[in-house]
Parts: sequence; C-alpha cells; structure tokens
Amino acid sequence: MDSRSGAPPLSGLPATSGHAGIWRFSVPPVEHAVPHVRHAVRDLLRRQQAPLTADRLYGVLLILSELVTNSVRHAALLTTEIGVEVGFDAHWVRLSVEDGHPYRPRALDAAPDQHHTSGRGLLLVKATALEAGGDCGVEATATGGKVVWAALPVDRA
Repeated sequence: MDSRSGAPPLSGLPATSGHAGIWRFSVPPVEHAVPHVRHAVRDLLRRQQAPLTADRLYGVLLILSELVTNSVRHAALLTTEIGVEVGFDAHWVRLSVEDGHPYRPRALDAAPDQHHTSGRGLLLVKATALEAGGDCGVEATATGGKVVWAALPVDRA
C-alpha cells in the first residue's frame, strides 16, 4: 500500500519506461474540463497500451469524470487549477484529482448501497472501484486542499 494514501503502490517506473508510468497535468475548474480530461486520459491509456479491457477502461473514465466534475462544481471558488494524475503499472491503475478546497467528502465513507440525496457520484466511484477489486479515498494536501483517488487492478484486454 502507498504509505501516503492507503492506495496500492505503483511500481515507481518513470513515464519513459514503456507502457507503465505516471502522468500529471492540470486543467481550469470549468465544466468543459471534464470531457477534455476524459478524452485526454482515454487517448493516453490507449497510446500507452494500458492492459485494460473495454469494461475496465469505461470504469476508469467514469471515475475520472466524477472526480473532475466534483472539483469543478464544489471547489472552483478556492481552486485556480485542478490537478489530475494518472498512473499505471502491470498491476494497478490509479487516478487522483487534487483541488484547493479543504472539504473532504463523506460519501466515500458511506456504503454504496445506502440511499443518499447527494454524493451519489462519489458512491458510484466507490462502487466501481470496489467491484473491480480496487479502493478509493481522500486525503488532505499540505496546502489545505484535498486529493481524491481511486485505484483499480488492471486486467488483460
């Protein structure tokens, strides 16, 4: 496990090591950033030949869309840029979205089958990650914001 977040660790391979790596970029906290991030990550994972079936790739993109949407909708006033990190190796794909808002969502602590009037997107993130055999969580940053992450095992396409 990653000692910082409880997420499964990536092997630490640099982005230039072939098919595995870690990629980071930022986007403004605006609505059109969501499809931009989704398409950019989809293209990245295909270009890098990430070992994901079509169903697992769909789950990854669904999670990423939910996490970026939450940052855009709930953190834009305190965030000039949303940080996105995608990493994968032979065993895991890990998605992280960082923003400047200190609120740590509670929906990740709730059971996915509970009925809530809000936070359903994060419940979907949790259910998708757990169903795949992965995990998700939230952690504070040193600057007072948060990182919401999800890690899923890769599979052979």
